[in-house]
Amino acid sequence: MATNSLTGTIINSIAPVRVCDIGGWTDTWFAEHGAVFNIGVYPHVEVQLRLAPRTAEERVTITLENYGDSYILNPEQVQIDRHPLLEAVIDEMSIPEDIAVEVTIFSAIPPGASTGTSAAVTIALIASLDRLSPGRMTPYELARFAHMIETDKLGLQCGIQDQIACAYGGLNFIQMHQFPHATVSRPIIPEDVLLELERRLCLVYIGSPHQSSEVHRMVIEDLEGKGKEDERIEGLRKLARRAKDAASVGDFAVFGGIMNENTELQRRLHPKLVCDKFEEVIDLAKSYGALGCKVNGAGGDGGSLTILSNGVASERRRMMNELSRRGVGVIEVRVAPRGVTVWETE
Repeated sequence: MATNSLTGTIINSIAPVRVCDIGGWTDTWFAEHGAVFNIGVYPHVEVQLRLAPRTAEERVTITLENYGDSYILNPEQVQIDRHPLLEAVIDEMSIPEDIAVEVTIFSAIPPGASTGTSAAVTIALIASLDRLSPGRMTPYELARFAHMIETDKLGLQCGIQDQIACAYGGLNFIQMHQFPHATVSRPIIPEDVLLELERRLCLVYIGSPHQSSEVHRMVIEDLEGKGKEDERIEGLRKLARRAKDAASVGDFAVFGGIMNENTELQRRLHPKLVCDKFEEVIDLAKSYGALGCKVNGAGGDGGSLTILSNGVASERRRMMNELSRRGVGVIEVRVAPRGVTVWETE
């Protein structure tokens, strides 16, 4: 598409978030190599670009609906200070000089839910802006570019699994050979197994943002220099491989047990990775026969939990109603059939 034909175009992009990351913590620089099984799900994040002829020097407007925030950037002189991930992406991407871009971002998942929401926003924004230049990034290139933004450009601690889940969607088995390089495979799962997995999955947000940087720093300091050989990290790698096999054949009892084992290994990395609120939700889920509970992401004093119910629909509904009654956020999810998706309208 020629540059002068872009004006008047609307570019839409959606990207799933990530839940049930079995083997998380092994996709990091200090683990060196690892394995993760995770699931990309909807609700998604949404990015929309509205393109118009350029009329001013400061020609990029960013609106974040979830934060009620809107501001203007000059892509030639980006200040990375207000929303660093977004600003870093715009600083790295090429925006044609003769157009103005209105960027609107919305997430149906609460910020800080430990579901890779920031990675989903980054992936969706990169994929949208990718339409402004020749060529198209592959899902793996999108994931690598988004990871580079967080680590190399912003200097943040970041594993590789979130970006991959958001780029690919669905069920992913990630084998990281040497940080950050990996191969991604999509297990072939019968449709009835996939539907049943989707029906059993529950996403629970405990009602406080995911803010655990100090605990995470302590875990990283403990693992640095021994993460490659640490038996807890090796245990997480093995769980990811077992989770892929159990999910592929619909062995939900085994899969739920693996979720529980993963959460126990998170406790062993640091007790505060599974906070008291998580423990309360886990106990309640077990009382309703849940097969598995996995604290999403790295864990800590906030965020979310994936629950695998026992398949009895009425018990799942009663559990979710009880969680809601206790003030815990309940988010209906479905397995994303694809990863980041971009389309244009006029």
